[in-house]
Amino acid sequence: MHKFILLFLGVCLSFSHLLAQNSNHIVNFSGNSYVINDRAGAKISNNGLINWTSENSKINTFVYFSKPQTITVSIKGRLEKGKSEIKFSNNEISKTIRLEEGNFTKRVATLVLNQAGYTSMSLEGLNKTGDNFGEIESFLIETDDDDIVYVHNFSDYFARRGPSVHLNFAMPKDTIEWFYNEITVPKDNDVMGSYYMANGFGEGYFGMQVNSPTERRVLFSVWSPFDTQDPKLIPDSMKIKMLRRGENVHIGEFGNEGSGGQSYLKYNWTAGNTYKFLTQIKPTGDGSTIYTSYFYAADENKWLLIASFLRPQTDTYYKRAHSFLENFIPEQGYITRKVYFGNQWYRSKSGKWIAGDKSSFSHDATAKQGVRKDYKGGYSQEENKFFLQNCGFFSDSTPFGEKFKSEPIPEPPIIDFDMLESL
Repeated sequence: MHKFILLFLGVCLSFSHLLAQNSNHIVNFSGNSYVINDRAGAKISNNGLINWTSENSKINTFVYFSKPQTITVSIKGRLEKGKSEIKFSNNEISKTIRLEEGNFTKRVATLVLNQAGYTSMSLEGLNKTGDNFGEIESFLIETDDDDIVYVHNFSDYFARRGPSVHLNFAMPKDTIEWFYNEITVPKDNDVMGSYYMANGFGEGYFGMQVNSPTERRVLFSVWSPFDTQDPKLIPDSMKIKMLRRGENVHIGEFGNEGSGGQSYLKYNWTAGNTYKFLTQIKPTGDGSTIYTSYFYAADENKWLLIASFLRPQTDTYYKRAHSFLENFIPEQGYITRKVYFGNQWYRSKSGKWIAGDKSSFSHDATAKQGVRKDYKGGYSQEENKFFLQNCGFFSDSTPFGEKFKSEPIPEPPIIDFDMLESL
C-alpha cells in the first residue's frame, strides 16, 4: 500500500513539474498585430481587433520564440451577434475556426516551430451572419519558452512603430563646424512612415521622410533650450529664430518630443539615388548659435538651402554627429526598411576636412525593454557604407554598442561655400 501511495505521489509530482514548465502568455492584439490587407475592413485598437467586416482583410500577429518547440495557441474574444467562420494560418497549418455569439476562448492549433525567430500567425474572415467576424482580444500561447518576445508592459503605440536605430559617429578631436553625410535608400525600402535621418547633432536633426503615398519631405529641426512639449509655452527669448529659408521651404514649430523650430521642403526624392546632407553649426560669440542645413538634390544636381536657425542661450560647434532610422506610423511597423549612410566628412572651424570612418550602433527603449528584436545596423563592405535596418520582424538583431569601421574616401567633397552663402 505504501509503495502504491509513493508511486502515485511520484506521478503527481512529475505531472505537476511538467505543468510548471509550461505557461500561458497573453499576446494582446493591441500591441502585436497589424492589418496588412484592406485596412478599411478591420482595425487594431486599444481593445484589440475591432470593426472586422471585410473578407479581404488579413491580420498578422508576430511573436518571437528563442528555440524550436511545440506550442498550443488559443484565441480569446467576443462575437456580438450571429455566427462567423474565420481562418487561422501560419507557415505550418491552416484551420477554420467557428465562432458563436458571446464571449469565447477557443483552442486553435498546436504548432511545431522548427527554428528560433519570429513566427507570424494570421487571421482572415470567411463568412458571417452578423455585422462582423468578431472582436479578437488576444492569442493565448502555451509554451515552456522563458525567452519568448512580444509586446507587454510597454506602450502599444511605440511598440507597434518598431524600434528606432542609430549610428553614432566617432568625431575628430578638432573643433568641428561642418558635417557632411550621404544617404541612399535602397529600392523598395522607401516605406511610408520612415524618417531617414542623416545629420543628427546635439540640438536637432536633418534628414528625409516618406510622409504619405504622394508626399516626401526633407526635414530640418532644432530644439529650443526651453524644456517643454508644447511650443506655445516657449518664452520669446528662448524661441528658435529663422534667419534664412530656402525656396518653397515651410517654417514652423514642433512639439511632443521636446519643442523647437522646424523646416521642411516637399521634395520627391527617389529610392536608389544618393542624396547629400551638409550642416553647419557655429556660435555667434554672444551666447547664441546658428544652425544651417543644405540638401543636395541629386535629381537636379544642385545644392538647396533648407533653413538657417538661431538658437539662443547656446554656445557650441558641431557635437554628437549621428544618424538614425525610425518609423513614425504605428500601422507600418510590420514592414522592413533599410538605409545606407556613406562618405562622412567633418570640416573644422579652420577649414580642414577630416574623413569619418567609425560608428557604433544603438537603439531606443522599444528594443532596450525587449519587446521587439527587429533592429539592425552594420557596415556593408560591398557598398563601403554603414547601414541601419528596422521593423518587419526579422530575427537577427545587432547588439547595442557594436562598433563598425568603413574604408575612408580619399578625397573630400567639392563644395563652393561662397555659393552656399548666397542661397
